[in-house]
Amino acid sequence: MPHTIFLDAVGTLFGIRGTVGEIYGRFAAEAGVQVNAQQLNQAFIESFLAAPRAAFPGVKPAEIPAREFAWWQAVADQSFTKVGVIDQFANFDDFFKVLFDHFAKPDPWIVYPEVLQTLQQWKRQGIELGVISNFDTRLHSVLDVLGLAQFFTSVTISTAVGAAKPQADIFEVAIAKHKCSPEQAIHIGDSWSEDYQGAKAAGLQAVWLYRKEDSIEPERSSADSIKSLAELQFSSD
Repeated sequence: MPHTIFLDAVGTLFGIRGTVGEIYGRFAAEAGVQVNAQQLNQAFIESFLAAPRAAFPGVKPAEIPAREFAWWQAVADQSFTKVGVIDQFANFDDFFKVLFDHFAKPDPWIVYPEVLQTLQQWKRQGIELGVISNFDTRLHSVLDVLGLAQFFTSVTISTAVGAAKPQADIFEVAIAKHKCSPEQAIHIGDSWSEDYQGAKAAGLQAVWLYRKEDSIEPERSSADSIKSLAELQFSSD
């Protein structure tokens, strides 16, 4: 029985309803810009992966929301640039503000089927729960509107900490909030490098969550892995 279970957010607790390209494309169409959603989604993935991790060490807390907004706007700008339509927006700043705010609402997200029941079970067993995420401070609103905030004692976000997974610092900050040793905690996430390897390197127990069969690669098949959070059961004895 672990003292604390930490979970990643996007891809672990909840995911995008559809694709980012579809959502970006729908908002673009409302702004009068037509774009292929599949091409835009690929451009987003490439732009997101090429961006530096969302962490702003040394930045004052009051300045973090503006830095987060600028970080995501740069990713979106690059995405629309890649598909050749960025110049078609009358005012990209105004367009992106609406798009950015949309992702703090419940509409773009879907909670995975087993999540609520599993979190309830772990809480009944007296396990403390926390979130460790490389998202941004909108996560607090998202957890709330999705009915998940009630389960978590702590929420540790890279932009607020100034360090992003797989850096050990973000795991250490999260652990300190629960007054337990790393060995008494488990971290679960869908990213092999950021969640599984990052947590292991920081001294936590780690479980890799893969929801798609085709996400398994040979060198990863021997790792502690699950397809659903419901597979992780603990005895109260």
